[in-house]
Amino acid sequence: MAVLVPAMARLVWWQALKSAGWWRQVRWCAALNVAVLVAGLLVMGRDGAMATYAGLVLASALAVWWTGLR
Repeated sequence: MAVLVPAMARLVWWQALKSAGWWRQVRWCAALNVAVLVAGLLVMGRDGAMATYAGLVLASALAVWWTGLR
């Protein structure tokens, strides 16, 4: 997911993300996704909760926005 979201975002917002580093976005997405997965595991007590998956989507979108679209 950390690789897919920045790559797909570049297809949609290619002009705005031209100056943003792709590897930088991948690293931020990966770090935030790991944090969300650990938090989801601690809060829910198990892996695979839908709330954790929603958090992954939001964290990835936030990382792409923060590193390139703001």
